[in-house]
Amino acid sequence: MANTKEKKHKKEGTATEFSKETYLRWYEMMQLMRRFEEKTGQLYGQQKIKGFCHLYIGQEACAAGAITALNKDDKWITAYRCHAHPLGLGTSPGAVMAEMFAKATGSSKGKGGSMHIFDKNVNFVGGHGIVGAQIPLGAGLAFAEKYNKTKNLCICYMGDGAVRQGALHETFNMAMTWKLPVIFVIENNGYAMGTSVQRTSNVTDLYTLGEAYDMPSEPVNGMSVEDVHEAVARAAERARAGEGPTLLEFRTYRYKGHSMSDPAKYRTKEELATYRDQDPVGMVRYTLLENDYATGADLDAIDAKIKDQITEAVKFAEESPYPAPEELYEDVYVQEDYPYVQD
Repeated sequence: MANTKEKKHKKEGTATEFSKETYLRWYEMMQLMRRFEEKTGQLYGQQKIKGFCHLYIGQEACAAGAITALNKDDKWITAYRCHAHPLGLGTSPGAVMAEMFAKATGSSKGKGGSMHIFDKNVNFVGGHGIVGAQIPLGAGLAFAEKYNKTKNLCICYMGDGAVRQGALHETFNMAMTWKLPVIFVIENNGYAMGTSVQRTSNVTDLYTLGEAYDMPSEPVNGMSVEDVHEAVARAAERARAGEGPTLLEFRTYRYKGHSMSDPAKYRTKEELATYRDQDPVGMVRYTLLENDYATGADLDAIDAKIKDQITEAVKFAEESPYPAPEELYEDVYVQEDYPYVQD
C-alpha cells in the first residue's frame, strides 16, 4: 500500500509507479546534462568552443524520460541540440566535450563539433545540422530494424520549426504505410529560432499533424520526466507489436536562446520565470526529498560527483590533440577504392 507521499507523485490514470532507483537515475542523468550545458556555455563565452552551439537547458526531461522507457539497442537520432541525449545514454562527457573543442578524441573525431555529436557505441546516430534532415533518416533506421526483425525501434527527435519541412510529410506517409517502428518526437519549446509557433503556423497543436496520416499522436508535458517516460513507453509498446509509428509533441521550454548567439529578447522575463517554476531537475529533486528517497546530503554528493566529472571532461578536452591534417580524407567514403578518391 503506497503511503500518502507516494500517492501524491503517482500519475493518475496509469499503473506506473516509479522507484527510488529510477528517480535517482533521473536526477543524476538530468543534473549531468544541466551542469554540462552550463559549463559549455561558459567555455563558449571564453571562446574555447567555437562555431554554432545550442544548449539543452530546461529540456532535460525530454531525453531522460525517454531513455528510461526504451531499450539499450534502440536507435536515437536528433537535430543539432544534441549534447544531452548521448550523455544520458552513456557517452563519456570527455568525448562530448572534446568534440566541441574540435579535438581528435571527440565522439566524431573532432570533425563535427557541437552540432554533430555521434556515438555508435550507445546507438546515438547523431545530431544533424540540416533542419528536418533527421526525420527521413530516423524512418530509415526504423526500416532497417523492421527488415532485420530485431524488435528494436528508432526514436527521432525534431524541433517545432522542423515540422515545416516537406520531408516530414513524405516520411510520415511512408512510415505509416510500412508500419515502421519509429517514435517521432517534436520538442516544442515554443520558438523556431526566435519566432513563436503562433506566428509561423495555423496549426499550433503540433501533434495533430500526425492525425492526417492516422498516426497515433498526443501532446506530452515535456517538463515532466514521468509523463515523458509513460508516453514513450506506450509508443514503444505499439512499435514493437508491429503497429507502426507514433507522434509525440513534448511541450517543453529552453531557458537559453536558440543558440549561444541568441539573446532571446523575443520573450518576457515573466514567461521564462513561469517555466523555471516547472523546472524538471528541480521537480525530481523535490520528489526524492519529499518521498524520503534521498537526503539533501545524498543529492549534494551526486552534485559533487557530477562537478568532478565535468572538470575531468574539460581537462581531457583541453589536453587532447587536434586531428591530423590527413584526417580530412578519412571517414568520407566507406568504399576504399571509390573512383573519386585521389592520392
